[in-house]
Amino acid sequence: MLTRRHIRVKVMQSLYSMRQTQSDNLDKEEKFLLYSIEQMYDLFLINLQLLIEIRKQAADFLTKSQKKYLATSEEKNPNTKFVNNAVLLLLENNLQLKAGVDKKKLNVWDLDSEYVAILWKEIQNSELYVDYMSTKQGSFKEDKDFVLDIFKEIIAPNDKLYEYIEDKKLTWIDDLPLINTAIIKMLRKVKPTHDENMALPKLYKDIDDKDFARNIFKKTALNGVEFAKEIEGKTPNWDKDRIAELDKAVIKMAICEFVKFPSIPVKVTINEYLEIAKEYSTPKSSIFINGILDKISKEYQENGKLNKVGRGLM
Repeated sequence: MLTRRHIRVKVMQSLYSMRQTQSDNLDKEEKFLLYSIEQMYDLFLINLQLLIEIRKQAADFLTKSQKKYLATSEEKNPNTKFVNNAVLLLLENNLQLKAGVDKKKLNVWDLDSEYVAILWKEIQNSELYVDYMSTKQGSFKEDKDFVLDIFKEIIAPNDKLYEYIEDKKLTWIDDLPLINTAIIKMLRKVKPTHDENMALPKLYKDIDDKDFARNIFKKTALNGVEFAKEIEGKTPNWDKDRIAELDKAVIKMAICEFVKFPSIPVKVTINEYLEIAKEYSTPKSSIFINGILDKISKEYQENGKLNKVGRGLM
């Protein structure tokens, strides 16, 4: 689920926070970093659970309609295509999802059901729903395509849901695009042969990614003073106090990758941090950072300081 870029963003935010709070407790800050990353998986589970709760609300709506004193024939014999959607039922019966939600007590929608109701109403009023419900039976593919469509076009972009997630945990807003993408990828892979034992995506692709998070954080923090001197030496026209703290964190992390991570190509490092700077820092930061990293990488290559192994890593 996690990409290396998102790991870099999380580390950058932690280093920036350390600087702002003037914390020097590296072990404590590392634990908080890993906790922050793990919280992303909670958001993933919560958003999957939201799909389940929307189906449950739809089922409850049908049940109440059937019990009306003056129920219409349509209400007495409703179209149950949505509540019987094979993909939604597959999620509801998934053992790993149930266990994750129960273990961490993540069924927040019990207390905040109004957001479920808002989304269910939007789905009901959509053309996607009308088209889907124009027949009473469909294929697994149709069920899956419908769930993907309502997630991408109604649930993920919903402003009320966005505000709710932001209020729950501020850092989740940065995580939301990645989580939504992970859910879409997972839904696309769902097959009719899957059952309640279907495996959910893991937070880290492998142990190397988790080690990368730890190592880039520790090595940048421990060598911060040395890396700061490298920055000052490459910015003769800039007062060091004028360089944004976020930019300093980005540059230090890039320098750390140059000299402490032999398997990561220089071009990959520079491109990754330029993209991060474009998204998280000032409009001119990426140009400024690119100039510094280009100077440093060339200088390191000339004096043999670049610690790279393998072909094509320069």
